[in-house]
Amino acid sequence: MKRAVKLIISGTVQGVFYRKFVKDKADDLNLNGFVRNIENGKVEAVLEGDSEKIKEMIEECKKGPKFSTVTSVEVKEERFQGLRGFYILHF
Repeated sequence: MKRAVKLIISGTVQGVFYRKFVKDKADDLNLNGFVRNIENGKVEAVLEGDSEKIKEMIEECKKGPKFSTVTSVEVKEERFQGLRGFYILHF
């Protein structure tokens, strides 16, 4: 079953290769979407793909890469748009 979510990740998640971590995991799980830094030092990720793989990705986002400290991951259901590829977006 296909699903789309938006994640807002809080904590020490900028300047610690968090976006690259998310992209690498998304590529491994064959998910589509994007990840970017947003205001207040948070990271936003939009994920589309198989529901079970998105669940797995959410758990990975809660862990983060080696030097990150994740304090919360907000999950919001989104409308599936059929995105292609996974990208790191910059300001």
